[in-house]
Amino acid sequence: MIDFLMNSYRFAKVTNVMSRLIIQVCVLRHLINLLLVVLLFSSCSNSTTDEAAQFFLKGNVQLQKREFKEAIRFYSEAISKKSDFADAYNNRGLAKFRDDDREGALADYTRAIELDPDFSTAYFNRAEVLLETGDAAGSVADLQRIEKQYRDSTFYQTRLGDAYVRLANVSQAQVAYDRALQLNPNNVEALTNRAALFYTQKAYEQAGEDIQRALRLNPKQDAALNNQSLLLARAGNFAEALTFVERALTVQPRQPFYLNNKAYLLLKLNRPAEALPLVNESLQRDSQNAWAHQTLGLYYLSQQQIPPALAAFRQAEKLDASVDQLYYYIGKAEQTLNHQQAACEAWRLGEAAGDEQSRQMHAQACK
Repeated sequence: MIDFLMNSYRFAKVTNVMSRLIIQVCVLRHLINLLLVVLLFSSCSNSTTDEAAQFFLKGNVQLQKREFKEAIRFYSEAISKKSDFADAYNNRGLAKFRDDDREGALADYTRAIELDPDFSTAYFNRAEVLLETGDAAGSVADLQRIEKQYRDSTFYQTRLGDAYVRLANVSQAQVAYDRALQLNPNNVEALTNRAALFYTQKAYEQAGEDIQRALRLNPKQDAALNNQSLLLARAGNFAEALTFVERALTVQPRQPFYLNNKAYLLLKLNRPAEALPLVNESLQRDSQNAWAHQTLGLYYLSQQQIPPALAAFRQAEKLDASVDQLYYYIGKAEQTLNHQQAACEAWRLGEAAGDEQSRQMHAQACK
């Protein structure tokens, strides 16, 4: 089931079909990128720059009020008065980022850096956008550029860990998360994300400890709630797992991974009619989630509708062949259709990937 989201970055192999481990991204809605929000533009020397400074400060006020479009308007006015106003570009980028305009934010951060190549906060903010848009290597490059300034920031180390996870650099990610928690043991995002990393390494006890700490600090941390659901599902406690993912959904009601995870748990609890609309909505919101396609396949399998089940499993395979137990289920569907050779090939692939159920089926049915 579970999407241990790092929104966001998505780990591939987890128990059952609970999508990816949800990693709560420490987005730059925290302290570091707000440093510029309170800056005063103190070098004004004429009326034009005075006007730019006033618009900039008005933009900051709107940004703090979460009136992002108004903030963007004021920052744009500041830039029209002073075209080399790097601070305004950076803060407008932040407003655009919060307004879900990733491309616009990236352009503004880049322009701020062009105007001031030593603008460390703009590098930090750009690293956020690069990671969210899939350029983990670019994110790491920006973060490394400002390491001297931010190495003792817990937020910086968390973000660095997130980027290394996307690059499948487990050892470096571990170092960064450990450092983030040395700097601030109460960093909920770092605890949640390190738990996800532990889980992918099958260090389930350590993952559970971090998740419990995160939830003690913030009982409404949706990523940690979702991840706790994963650990419970892995132990077969599906009913209790359902309560945790439902709590995550109260915080993020339309989060596609959470919707899929709830659907999976409902299937395990023999409630398929309730599961189907949830997995369909999850796929509507994120059609590229292989785990949700597998959940859909499991629904059809539970209804003895084998051709659509197999089609859903094959779509999951196309998107991400590493989905846990995928080849076991493909084999089961192929076997039901009397396609024994195809079933054996699926179980062989599952066995090669380390799936115990596939190994057992291959040994029993494919001698």
